[in-house]
Amino acid sequence: MTIKAKDYRVRTHHKLALDEWPTNVKPVCASPAKYKELRDDHVEKLSTLQRLHYASNRYALLLVFQGMDGAGKDGAIRHVMSGVNPQGCEVFAFKQPSAEELEHDFLWRTTRRLPERGRIGIFNRSYL
Repeated sequence: MTIKAKDYRVRTHHKLALDEWPTNVKPVCASPAKYKELRDDHVEKLSTLQRLHYASNRYALLLVFQGMDGAGKDGAIRHVMSGVNPQGCEVFAFKQPSAEELEHDFLWRTTRRLPERGRIGIFNRSYL
């Protein structure tokens, strides 16, 4: 399976014409059985990589899911992170700032939620 990242990359320094981007893409797999086989393979690899990441305790990993309400961020997180041990992962959703958060600068509430070394942090709807 090969997914070309350039097919999904949007360069923000160029004028964006939404009518040039497809709203539906071809399936990656030809059949549901092939998809499940591929998914199980990737879940196993992801689990192995997470254990190595945790054991090395050198870097932190931050995933940012940005999208409008109803865009499928929660489902994507559930699906993509299905092979990850929940003990090594934290999800934070940023909604309307609390009174305490409003007393600090713009980046304070996200900075304090950054993952520790060896951990995976997920920002569901970033501060951007």
